[in-house]
Amino acid sequence: MSGIQDLPDELQLATAAHVKYIQSLDTKKDEYEYWLTEHLRLNGLYWGLNALHMLGHPDALPRDEVIDFVFSCQHENGGFGAAPGHDAHMLYTVSAVQILVLYDALDQLEKRGKGGGKAQVGKFMADLQNRETGTFAGDEWGEEDTRFLYGALNGLSLLGLLHLVDVEKAVNYIASCANSDGGYGVSPGAESHSGQIFTCLAALSIAGRKDLIDVDKLAGWLSERQVACGGLNGRPEKKEDVCYNWWVLSSLEMLGRAHWVDREKLIKFTLSCQDTEHGGLSDRPGDMVDVWHTMFGLTGLSLLKYPGVASIDPVYCLPTYTTDRVFGKAK
Repeated sequence: MSGIQDLPDELQLATAAHVKYIQSLDTKKDEYEYWLTEHLRLNGLYWGLNALHMLGHPDALPRDEVIDFVFSCQHENGGFGAAPGHDAHMLYTVSAVQILVLYDALDQLEKRGKGGGKAQVGKFMADLQNRETGTFAGDEWGEEDTRFLYGALNGLSLLGLLHLVDVEKAVNYIASCANSDGGYGVSPGAESHSGQIFTCLAALSIAGRKDLIDVDKLAGWLSERQVACGGLNGRPEKKEDVCYNWWVLSSLEMLGRAHWVDREKLIKFTLSCQDTEHGGLSDRPGDMVDVWHTMFGLTGLSLLKYPGVASIDPVYCLPTYTTDRVFGKAK
């Protein structure tokens, strides 16, 4: 890390610009792109709020307005949609829970939530489990994916309701998605991919079953995702992308092998993806920024122990001070 302090100004973290960028995102309602991304609105709030925590500015968004918006997205069945009027889905429901956890506002589910409060949200997620295979669907239409399995275990454990699902069957399903290279795919027999590896490792971590992982084989595959420019890709022969800072590094952190990548090269690549004038991070240097890559770039810097970035929990993608509050330090 000795060379990081000697980086030129354009490769220093532009904290103030990133905070302003995130604050500006809800002021662009006259722009076409704002409405094209309505299906990501609740996710985007989580990405932005979590990024602000990483930057040490957790109060930079109006708390009451954010919480009001979260509840405007809830359905009678307990689930949350991406925005008011959108169908309830596992991924948006998990983002809603994460936002409320970041604000220490889970108690609002009992005061303002639809149906049975916290229990209704838990029932929505639990009812999406396939009780035969153990995996989860994203919504009532039935698409299944290990992303949704992880989301369920993440959200339910944050709510203290993990007992509502068959964790053993979920673990067995994850084990069936393992490949000979040590990685995991979206379903049994599917290609290993860094994003799916994160969801499977994090789910196994929540379930207390990391004993099923072939640690060194998988860590070797993950460390090979670093390319010549220092960035990480999601699978062999693909381009580097800042979002894989999170998927790859969090997985290596869970395995105790984060030191298997070149940290200084990855930090330099990440900082080169900043827009230091207007804020935000992009997938690669020179591309347009967005809040998704901004958050995952910052969480990657957190895992790289970059100065001034808050500590992130590699399992929950929340600040460690938040998961310590929820679970206690001995989680």
